[in-house]
This record gives sequence, structure tokens and C-alpha cells, in this order.
Amino acid sequence: MNLAQKLGYPANTKLLMIHADDAGLSHSENLATMQSLQSGIVNSCSIMVPCPWFYEMAQWTKQNLQFDHGVHLTLTCEWENYKFGPVLPVSEVPSLVDSNGHFYKKREQVREHAAAEDVRKELTAQIEKFLSYGLSPSHLDSHMYSVGSRPDLFEVYKELGRRYKLPVQRSRELSDMVGLDESNPIKPEAIPVDKVHIGDISYFEKGQLWDYYAGVFDDLVEGFNVILIHPAFDEQEMQGVTVNHPNFGSEWRQIDFDFFTSDFAKAQIARDDIQLINWTDIRNIL
Repeated sequence: MNLAQKLGYPANTKLLMIHADDAGLSHSENLATMQSLQSGIVNSCSIMVPCPWFYEMAQWTKQNLQFDHGVHLTLTCEWENYKFGPVLPVSEVPSLVDSNGHFYKKREQVREHAAAEDVRKELTAQIEKFLSYGLSPSHLDSHMYSVGSRPDLFEVYKELGRRYKLPVQRSRELSDMVGLDESNPIKPEAIPVDKVHIGDISYFEKGQLWDYYAGVFDDLVEGFNVILIHPAFDEQEMQGVTVNHPNFGSEWRQIDFDFFTSDFAKAQIARDDIQLINWTDIRNIL
């Protein structure tokens, strides 16, 4: 029995989740995520616990528990001037930080330096802090898929899913993106996404990111599809956060918000061959 059948749909159903990453990153990211959930077609999000604007997003989510919300487990901070680090004291997880006590910018640095036990402690602390705000996470996923930097770190990720009885986002495409060998059998807590749809820098640079998203709805496969986006507003705050980082930068995030709150996008999900689901639906059948 496949995922669609477990959820009560025909085996060949095109299941679709539209997921907003990076809530908590900034005030702009939070506002755009809230509006995308309330008036757009986004139906799931995940929140970055170590970020300065986590508190705002957590408080809003606590008052809006009807929206699907997971923990965006964070081990990297890719930005040039906007920095954050672990939830735990740096002295407890020294292998996760640079000389300034901030998370590393790149997955490759996590791969080289991170001790698996430090990763386990820090990610556990992020989940526990999330829970302490009265939130009920639907799933675990990973910022920049850094948990896939090494096989032992990926085992920690899966272990946390089992411990907290939560699905963890997992897909062959994301594993290939970070160079992770996913040869091990998939266990029940790791629901495999059949196809991840995520914008590419080449589309953005050619001014075709909107067109890419418009075409996604014709490119859905039978099974579990996830569109990963990062909605925010192209204004001074996000321009400062993403300075010199056009890949998923401020302008890109504005396009994400504009498209997934547009009438065009709303019309696409009304098609007969698409069934929207979220991580809560999946958590409830584990």
C-alpha cells in the first residue's frame, strides 16, 4: 500500500504539498509565511529555532495551530552579515561553530567539522525549545539539508524522527544534491518524497522563476510531490539579510510570495488531478 492509499486516495493520485521553509529567519520572512498560509496556497511551513525572529513566529503559530508547522533543523548560517548560532551554549557544541561562535556557512564545513554527538545535542535542543512554546510539530526537515552532509549525521536525523514520532523529510533528489548515499532501506518514519520541486538559480537569473513555478503543476508525478519555497518581501530587512546572495535572495523570495498567493496559482490547485496534503496528514498515519 503506497502513501496515497494509506491516506485514503487512489494509488495513482498526485499528492502535493506546498511548503515554506525558513520561517523565523526574519520579520519579513515571518510576515510573508503567515500571509502565504492564510491567503495563499502554501499549506505547510517549518520554523528555524535558532534565529532571532523565532519567538515572533512561535507566538503566531501558537495562536494558529490549524496551520501545519514543523521544525527546520538548522546547522548552517549562509548569510554574509546576518549571523546566528546554536541554541545551546557554544561550549557544549564547539564543533558546530566558527571562531565567532556562529554556525558555519556551508554544508562542506559541517561535513568536515561537526561531531555527531554535538549535532544530536543541538538538534534535540532545537526540538525541545520548539515544544516548550506549546507547539505541536508536524515533521522534521533540515535547513540546506545539512543533516545529509554525512551518513552519521543523517542517522541522527532519522533517530530524532523515531524518538519524537515525527516524519522526517527525505528524498532521493535532496540526497543527491548534498552527495549523500541513500542506499539504506527507507524506514517508516522517513516518508520518501517522490519528487521535490525547487526553483533553480538558472531560472532566476533568466527572469523565469515565475514561469518555472507555473510549469510545476504540469510536472507533478503520481505519488508525493513537494514544492519547496522561501517566501519573504523584497525590502530593506531581507535585502540586508541576503546581501551578495542572489540564490534564494530577497528578490527571489518576493517572487515566491507573489506566485504562491496569486490567482493563477490558486486556480492550479483546483485541478481534478491534484490532491493537497500536509505533514500532519502523514504524521497521523505513522
